[in-house]
Amino acid sequence: MSSTALTPEIQDAVEAVRADVARLHGELVRYGLVVWTGGNVSGRVPGADLFVIKPSGVSYDDLAPENMILCDLDGNVIPGTPGSERSPSSDTAAHAYVYRNMPDVGGVVHTHSTYAVAWAARGEEIPCVITGMADEFGGPIPIGPFAVIGDDSIGRGIVETLRGHRSRAVLMQNHGPFTIGVSAKDAVKAAVMCEDAARSVHIAREAGPLIPIPQDRIDALYNRYQNVYGQNSDARR
Repeated sequence: MSSTALTPEIQDAVEAVRADVARLHGELVRYGLVVWTGGNVSGRVPGADLFVIKPSGVSYDDLAPENMILCDLDGNVIPGTPGSERSPSSDTAAHAYVYRNMPDVGGVVHTHSTYAVAWAARGEEIPCVITGMADEFGGPIPIGPFAVIGDDSIGRGIVETLRGHRSRAVLMQNHGPFTIGVSAKDAVKAAVMCEDAARSVHIAREAGPLIPIPQDRIDALYNRYQNVYGQNSDARR
């Protein structure tokens, strides 16, 4: 597919996602979730089997809508589009696998945030012992399998772990967090909240035994936050 094959409506949607994804990388920096050029945000293009992701190894200061890369759902760069001369993120295959297999996902984020990576290094899920976790994730943040960059192994691990799970975050063992959302912004929020939970629960456990939240209370908190809290259905995002 080339840029000339995109309808005007799809081209407009692509430009909107380019701008959104470029801007949201700044949120990863703002919340201290990445170092150097690590980490990435992607966003699905509404109405098309396409997504936008950052180029590989480019400084966050240099990211802009025009150098975001447009890919199909197999992770192939769309030739003739802005940014297509660059190599996409090394995690592109993982993002593509998620989009192919989880059609409700509109955004994917990967970070190397310190506390979440520390849990991943231990291969240990983050237990749901604070109400903010119950609200946002509906339970623990699970551990995914060990997988390495190079093919869609990471994507398979993300999908296998999160399919049917309330959590929008997974800690890939010995690697770090990946988050999903109905939009790129929603996935970024999940990444921010994942690191906040990882830090808080780590500090709490260092100080003494954790106090579990009963499952029925977790369920009630999750239902309220997802369906009642805020000004409208998108308020939490």
